Amino acid sequence: MDVVNQLVAQGQFTVLKQPLGFIKILQWIFAIFAFSTCGSYSGMFKLSVECENPSYGDLGIEVEFEYPFRLHQVYFDAPTCKEGDKKRIFLTGDHSSSAEFFVTIGVFSFLYSMAALSAYCFILEKYRENNKGAQIDFVVTAVFAFMWLASSCAWAKGLSDVKTATDPDRVILLIPACEEKGNRCREVYDPRVSGLNTSVAFGFINLILWLGNLWFVFKETGWLGALSGTYVPSQEKQPAPDSYAQGGYAQQDPYAGSQGGYQPEYGQQGGYNEDGGYNQGYEQQPTSYSNQM
Repeated sequence: MDVVNQLVAQGQFTVLKQPLGFIKILQWIFAIFAFSTCGSYSGMFKLSVECENPSYGDLGIEVEFEYPFRLHQVYFDAPTCKEGDKKRIFLTGDHSSSAEFFVTIGVFSFLYSMAALSAYCFILEKYRENNKGAQIDFVVTAVFAFMWLASSCAWAKGLSDVKTATDPDRVILLIPACEEKGNRCREVYDPRVSGLNTSVAFGFINLILWLGNLWFVFKETGWLGALSGTYVPSQEKQPAPDSYAQGGYAQQDPYAGSQGGYQPEYGQQGGYNEDGGYNQGYEQQPTSYSNQM
């Protein structure tokens, strides 16, 4: 808990109010909606086969199917209307590739959005350092935008095929007894695929979000300034103002040292002596008038 509290205390959550972070939250949420509505689906439809001899018929045939929609493995036993015999009928089509592709993109989008939000909140300075993080984010965002386009279109086509393969009117055509006169076959319950329709809608919403996020991430890369000629690459941190030794302010005093300026000597040969004479620092001895007196 202490580690979590420290991370929260050091976090920069104001970025979540900006378009860069706010759109990532939407991407995270709608990715969950997309893969959950598709990956957790299970449906069922009912048929009835009324034979000429009622004792041979079956008025409540239930057929269940679910994600990943390998319908060629889904079967049910239909009466043959001949002495109580039954025949196993399989549905047609394997639509697992498009469904699993769609769910996989949704899961990875969810994980990347969560990772990007963590980077925005806790290591935003490193993310913007030399714009490397923003450039990587832009490339990954562009890839996910393309993947959402491909997966949403593929799943929309796959869902259309699933609806066709699970249409009770079409499944009835697979039952041999329904082709014979005197027998009556009809649908009792249609499958509900509203959740699958919603998953396709969420897929295209994610596409719009990731495409829109490209612009806000692009502004963080510095490429826009480079194209317009106004971008200045980030420099290394300058030393503190009071550090004159490395900041360029530590110039030599022109009046201090042996090479520059005037340095008077008031040492051993200069100044006033005990006799009251003034010694100016010359090598010759001053004239003494004490003997002449």
